[in-house]
Amino acid sequence: MTFKQEIERRRTFGIISHPDAGKTTLTEKLLLFGGAIQEAGAVKNNKIKKTATSDFMEIERQRGISVATSVLAFNYKNKKINILDTPGHKDFAEDTFRTLTAVDSVIVVIDVAKGVEEQTVKLVEVCRMRKIPILVFINKMDREGQDAFDLLDELEQKLGLSVTPLSFPIGMGYDFKGIYNIFEKNINLFSGDSKKNIEETIAFDDVTNPELDKIIGSKAATELRDNLELVRGVYPDFDKELYLKGEQQPVFFGSALNNFGVRELLDCFIQIAPTPRSKNAEERLVEANEKEMTGFVFKIHANMDPKHRDRLAFIKIVSGTFERNKPYLHVRHGKNLKFSSPNAFFAEKKEIVDISYPGDIVGLHDTGNFKIGDTLTEGENLHYKGIPNFSPEHFRYINNADPMKSKQLNKGIDQLMDEGVAQLFTLELNGRKIIGTVGALQFEVIQYRLEHEYGAKCSYENFNVYKACWVGTENRKTDEFKEFERVKQKFLAKDKKGQLVFLADSQFSLQMAKQKYPSVKLHFTSEFE
Repeated sequence: MTFKQEIERRRTFGIISHPDAGKTTLTEKLLLFGGAIQEAGAVKNNKIKKTATSDFMEIERQRGISVATSVLAFNYKNKKINILDTPGHKDFAEDTFRTLTAVDSVIVVIDVAKGVEEQTVKLVEVCRMRKIPILVFINKMDREGQDAFDLLDELEQKLGLSVTPLSFPIGMGYDFKGIYNIFEKNINLFSGDSKKNIEETIAFDDVTNPELDKIIGSKAATELRDNLELVRGVYPDFDKELYLKGEQQPVFFGSALNNFGVRELLDCFIQIAPTPRSKNAEERLVEANEKEMTGFVFKIHANMDPKHRDRLAFIKIVSGTFERNKPYLHVRHGKNLKFSSPNAFFAEKKEIVDISYPGDIVGLHDTGNFKIGDTLTEGENLHYKGIPNFSPEHFRYINNADPMKSKQLNKGIDQLMDEGVAQLFTLELNGRKIIGTVGALQFEVIQYRLEHEYGAKCSYENFNVYKACWVGTENRKTDEFKEFERVKQKFLAKDKKGQLVFLADSQFSLQMAKQKYPSVKLHFTSEFE
């Protein structure tokens, strides 16, 4: 295959949703179609002993939630599909925001009963800001929930989407008969038998055909005809161009747990979803079909394999081809690195790959060279944009609970912070370490992982901070700045990159600092240069 054909067969997307909407289950079922796994496991069902393929951290299995973003790839109808499964839990939102920098499109999963939830609103906002094409999957149709038209309205009002249904449910919950596929003009009947891996479809070009009444009953048939007429009257026809620009969002209905409506989603997705897109660097726009390799680190994961203390840096290839054992420039360090065993992810197996193309995600074994946001190129100085740190919401002092293990603790904290699990601030005054996280659950994850992966114990102490603000680098020579430093010295810290951070203890003191020291610029994200 030519380089151009390789790019054209790739689809790299993320799945986002509120916790419990069925995101991990959908990921599993997609892998099932790709033939990547034999039996899909649901996250919370106790009868199935097999846990979900994409949840590999012990704490995720115990809680039934996804904490880390996992990368899964499979082939389907000659397309190479890369899925980034993201945590839905809001305590891990930062990981999800970063993952969105590495995808070309997203599938948003909505629970039929709960509709649009708060976490989905935030994530969709980020997608719309970046003009990422969105496809919506309304899940759990075999349970009682909201009316299909009400849900479509909610998508438009709460998420600001402009939707067009590409499939439509026949009944719901107890009366759920199946789905009419508007995109392919056929009917998929629901048997309620989740043992059957793939349901049968019946081609049906013409819904006025009286055969329909025999198959689903005349009441359901009449209702379906009325609904489809309403869909045609109210919603615009699907327009691929608008979808790719992020201006129109197709909607599918189904039940991931029963593997229903998933194939329709996948078949349509591989036809319409974008191939790897160009990406903005600070210096210029980089196109996927350029010959020279460029890529960036969007995630680092330590100890993926408990047997080996390893760290993997996940790199999204933006342009060119990434080859094993070829030297690439690590832009921040200004030195060349070679990788003898780059990993690709195929369901839960890691494989060593010789060559990767734009859109692919490659895992590189890392001994501490990489940070999130680092760029690799064939020599050009490029810096990819859009992977900031956000101000954390929760702060605690971290203390060593076992003085014999301080080396292990420091190493553990260091590696977990590189991974982006949380942010570390070191107070200027006394060098005490403070951990800042987006959600309180992360403190437990950190404590658990320090103990189980590094053999170190830590305890926390409350530290009252309202917001962490990065201090601008301009005007540091002025008297005003020196005064700010002197007065606020108890609240000043350095982040991991050595940037100065002001830890405001209340909204009031932040406002006062802004009024009193107007030339000192304070920023809520670390990417402000």
